[in-house]
Amino acid sequence: MFHRSDRLLLRPIWPEDWQGVLAGISDEGVVRNLARAPWPYVAEDAREFVSLPIEPKFPRFLITRASDSEVVGCIGIDPLDDRSDAVELGYWIARPFWGQGFATEAGAAVLAIAPTLGHETVVASHFLDNPASGTVLRKLGFAPTGRVVERHSCGRGAKAPTAEYEISLAGRDAVHMTVAAIQAA
Repeated sequence: MFHRSDRLLLRPIWPEDWQGVLAGISDEGVVRNLARAPWPYVAEDAREFVSLPIEPKFPRFLITRASDSEVVGCIGIDPLDDRSDAVELGYWIARPFWGQGFATEAGAAVLAIAPTLGHETVVASHFLDNPASGTVLRKLGFAPTGRVVERHSCGRGAKAPTAEYEISLAGRDAVHMTVAAIQAA
């Protein structure tokens, strides 16, 4: 699955993308904000990640700039072990692209795609010491649930508190959501 937004191309992650993934994520400042990525993040981790099976209902995208195909980050939706009525949005953006609205733009694209895959509720969270991610989620229309829970971070090697968010996509106009989120970026 592919999606083109104003400045970005979201596309499937292919095995030959491992070097671009490694270059973007092998930064402790990026990895410490993720739950599943280890630190240090090495070439074998990138090769393993790009070789994961593709599940059409739960896509993972490489985020690239549409102008030059440079890797900006990754984004995707995953099933939840404890909830069958929702999916989880996860993403990372390489440090050179922080603060430019790319996470919001990519997030809006994925939220526009999610209902076509049968997903109506999306959850997300961010570590409390990463408030920028909370800003992105609010721009996308996520609402805080009020829950703060401990979540393990492989990159930190420990649990850390996370704020949880949720959005219902039922009855929402995906095009309007995407435009509003990009304008808010």
